[in-house]
Amino acid sequence: MVRGKIVMKRIENAANRLVTFSKRRNGLLKKAFELSVLCDIEVAVVIFSQKGRLYEFSSSDMQSAIERYFMYIKEIPTRKPEMEQLMQHSRIETENMVKEIEYLEVSKSKLLGQGLGSCSLEELEEIDSQLEQSLKNIRARKVQLYKEQIQQLKAKERMLLEENAKLREKCDSGKLWQRPLIRQKKAVNDCTQNNQCSEIETELSIGLPQKD
Repeated sequence: MVRGKIVMKRIENAANRLVTFSKRRNGLLKKAFELSVLCDIEVAVVIFSQKGRLYEFSSSDMQSAIERYFMYIKEIPTRKPEMEQLMQHSRIETENMVKEIEYLEVSKSKLLGQGLGSCSLEELEEIDSQLEQSLKNIRARKVQLYKEQIQQLKAKERMLLEENAKLREKCDSGKLWQRPLIRQKKAVNDCTQNNQCSEIETELSIGLPQKD
């Protein structure tokens, strides 16, 4: 069953009005209790019925909550000028910021070559001077970056040359160790060949002479 929309006006029937008051009063006090527990805040609710009966709820002491409320009410007139001054200052700062943003947007569009029809000769000369100065700054920055890159490349080149020299030294030292071994192997081979030749000559010279 769909619940109809309740019209916010005085309930004419006294019995219905009393039932509604009882239900909504209990709901309101329950919500106040839940709010105080969930959000860890101080809540005070005061309800007077049509006949003047008091219903109240306070998450702490009701008297201290009421005293705190009256103290706050007394402080409002003394704090009002200060608050108005603060609001006025904030309003002025906001207006100045909006004007500055608008000026920067117009200046940006002019530097991009837009909206120059309304510019005077002096304004165009000023824009030209600003662009020229910007180009100088850009070129100076590019030169600086190029120099830094060249220095980095030179440092990398020196490092590679040093590593290459170390590798060459290692290769040269390895060749020096290999040369005696090569000579020794060659000497052994020569000696072996000489022994084989002598054996062959010995075999040819020993034996009885053959007759024809």
